Amino acid sequence: MKPIFLFFLLLTSYAATAQSFGLAEIARWKAQAQGISITRDKWDIPHVSGKTDADAVFGMLYVQCEDDFGRVEDNYITSIGRMAEVEGEAYLYQDLRARLFLDTNQVKDIYLKSPAWMKKLLHAFADGCNYYLYTHPEVKPRLIKRFEPWMPLMFSEGSIGGNISAISVERLKAFYTKNHSTSWIKTDREEREWEPVGSNGFAIAPGKSASGNALLLINPHTTFYFRSELQVRSEQGLNVYGAVTWGQFFIYQGFNENCGWMHTSSAADVLDEYLETIEWKEGKPFYRHGDALKPVRIEKVKLWYKDGNAMQQKEFDAYHTHHGPIISEKDGKWISISMMNEPYKALAQSFLRTKAKGYKQYNKAMDWRGNASNNTVFADSKGNIAYWHGNFMPRRNPSFDWANPVDGSNPLTDWQGLHPVKETVQLLNPGTGWLQNCNSTPYTAAAAQSPDPKKYPTYMAPDAENYRGVHAVRVLKDAANFTLDRLIEAAYEPHLPGFETIIPALVQAYQQSSEKTPRMNEAIELLRQWDFTYSTESTATTLANYWGEKMLSYTRYHLPADEPNDALSLSEHIIKRSSAEEKIKQLNLVLDELTRDFGSWKIAWGEINRFQRLTGKIKETFDDQKPSLPVAFTSSHWGSLAAFGARTYPGTKKRYGSVGNSFVAVVEFGPRLKAKSIVTGGQSSNPNSPHFNDQSKMYTEGKFKDVLFYPEDYQKGANRTYQPGQ
Repeated sequence: MKPIFLFFLLLTSYAATAQSFGLAEIARWKAQAQGISITRDKWDIPHVSGKTDADAVFGMLYVQCEDDFGRVEDNYITSIGRMAEVEGEAYLYQDLRARLFLDTNQVKDIYLKSPAWMKKLLHAFADGCNYYLYTHPEVKPRLIKRFEPWMPLMFSEGSIGGNISAISVERLKAFYTKNHSTSWIKTDREEREWEPVGSNGFAIAPGKSASGNALLLINPHTTFYFRSELQVRSEQGLNVYGAVTWGQFFIYQGFNENCGWMHTSSAADVLDEYLETIEWKEGKPFYRHGDALKPVRIEKVKLWYKDGNAMQQKEFDAYHTHHGPIISEKDGKWISISMMNEPYKALAQSFLRTKAKGYKQYNKAMDWRGNASNNTVFADSKGNIAYWHGNFMPRRNPSFDWANPVDGSNPLTDWQGLHPVKETVQLLNPGTGWLQNCNSTPYTAAAAQSPDPKKYPTYMAPDAENYRGVHAVRVLKDAANFTLDRLIEAAYEPHLPGFETIIPALVQAYQQSSEKTPRMNEAIELLRQWDFTYSTESTATTLANYWGEKMLSYTRYHLPADEPNDALSLSEHIIKRSSAEEKIKQLNLVLDELTRDFGSWKIAWGEINRFQRLTGKIKETFDDQKPSLPVAFTSSHWGSLAAFGARTYPGTKKRYGSVGNSFVAVVEFGPRLKAKSIVTGGQSSNPNSPHFNDQSKMYTEGKFKDVLFYPEDYQKGANRTYQPGQ
C-alpha cells in the first residue's frame, strides 16, 4: 500500500486525458444522430428509432443517460471493478471480486475478436454515452469521463451472465487478507436479503384467453428504479419494448410484435466450489489434480481506492486453478469456484433474442447458453407458451453432491461440457393452458402438466417451492377467459398463503395459555377471524406482518446452518421449533412496538406500509413528515404476488418500500399487439419533472397505463420528438 498524490490532481489528470473528445469523433456522432429519432410519449417514455441496429443502440444509450446518467455510470463503475476509487477502501474487495473473473485486458481481447455486427453495437453504446457527455457539459461524472466499447462485455452479468454476486465479499476479504481462520465464516445468515427478490411470470395459452390470443405477465421484483421502460426500433428488424437495465443495450424483459419473455431468478445449479489440495514448493503454491501437481496461476491485481483527499493503491496476488479463481479457504483447503464466464455469448444472446419472431427463433437464441441466472417464461403470437428452467447448465458426474464443495483433486468432479438446451428442464404448450414461475420449483410450473423431476439430474432444479408459487397455481388452475385486465387482477390477487399455517399456530398457542389479557384477547380474535387477505384498511394485516417478521428473525437466528431455510420450511420451523410462549411473547412485543410508535396497536396496514419517492437518488431517503401513499400488497415471502418489500429507515416509524414490483407489464399477442404497464414512480429521476411521480398512485393501486407501441399511438400527445444532441 503506498500513497500517491492528491486526489484532485489525479482527477485533473483523468479529465485532461479522458474527457476530451476529438473533432473527428464529434463530427461522426453528430452525423449519426441525424438519422436517429426519439419520441417521448405522454408518460415521457422514450421511443427510439434508427436506420440500423447500431443507430438504435446509440439513441438507446443516449436516452438512458438523459433519464439517469448516475445509474448508468454507477453500474459501470461497479462492473469494471472501480467502485473503491469513488467510495473508498470499503469497496476494495467488491472490486477484487469483479477483477478475479475478468480484467480489462481480457475483455479488450474479447472485444477485438468479436464479429463485426457486435463491434458495431459496442461502438454505438460508447458513442451514445459519450455524445451525451459532450452535449451535456454540466454533467460531472464521478469517475467515467469516457465510455469505451469493451465496457458492456464486463457488464454482461446484469442477470444474464455469470452471477458473481453469489460470492461472499466477506469470505473473499478474509482469504485475501490472509485471515484464513475466519475465511469460512457462515455469512449466509447475515447476508440474507431482508426481502426476497425475484420475479413472477405467467403465460396464458389461447384456449384460456377471451380473445383466443396468448398472453404474458412480466412482473420482476427488483430494487426500485433498477430498470427503465423504453422502446427501440430499427429498419433491420429490431422493434422491442420493455425494461432495460441502466447502461445495457438490450431490452432485458419485454416483447416485440411476435413474442415476449419474462425472466425469473433461478436456483438452477450453475456454479460449483472446489476444495483444492495445496502444496507449497520453493514458496510457490501448487494444487493436486489426479496424479499431477499443477502450479496455481498467480495474477497481480492492482486496485486504487479513495483515502480522504488522496488515492492509494493496493496490490493483490489473485490465485486461480483451472476450475476458477480462489475465493476462500476451509480446513486447510483453498476453495476455487467455477461459473459461467462467457461475456460475449451472454451479450449476443441477450440482444439477438429481442429480434426473435416466435418460439423457434427464441429457442435457437437459447442455444448460445449465455444465461446463467434466469428462468424464462415465454409467449408468442402463434399461440405458443413455453418455459425454460435456466439455460447455461454444466454437465456433471451425478455421483457427487453438487450442493456442497467437491474435491478438486478428483478429475471426475470436473465439468464435462454443457448440457444442450433440449436436455434442460422446460415446458412447451402444457395441457393446462397456462404456466408460471415465481422463483420456485419448475416441477409445479403447470400443475399436473409440469416437468417430471425423475427425468432430470438433481442439480438442474434444486429450487424449493415458495408461497408465490403456491399462490400462482391456485390463481391460474381454474381460471379462464383471460383479458389483460383479468391478468392484472390475477397478478394482484391479495391472498397471503404464507400465513395460513403460522397464524392458526399462534391462535392455538394463545388459547392453550393460562395467561390472558384483554389486549391480547382482542388481537388474537382479530387474527383468528382474518381471511389472510391484505388490504390498506386491515389491522390484521399489520399484526400478521409484524409478528411474522419477528418470528422469521427468531427462527433464522436459532436455525442450524444445515437446515432448509426456504419459505415453506421456515413456516414449519416457526410452528414446530418455537414454543407457545415464544409465539405469544413476540406478539406482545409487536403490540408494544405499535403502541409506542403510533399511539395504538390498532393501526391499518396502509397507514404504515407506504410508497414515497423524494429525491430520485440511487440511495433514496424517506421522511414520515412528507407525502407518501398507502400500499396494500406486502412482502413476497408470504406469497404476495405483487411484491412490496418495505421497512423503516433512520428517523422513520412508517415503513417505505424499496424493492418488489418495479416495471410490470401484461401483453396480448394478437394481429395487433396490446399491452399495459406500470413502473414505480415515473420515468424521470428528476424530482422537478412532472414525470417523477406521475405513475405513483397508479402503481400503489395496481392500475396500469396503456403501452403505446405503434408510432401512430405514441406520437399522439407526445411530449416531444427530437434527435440526440438537440
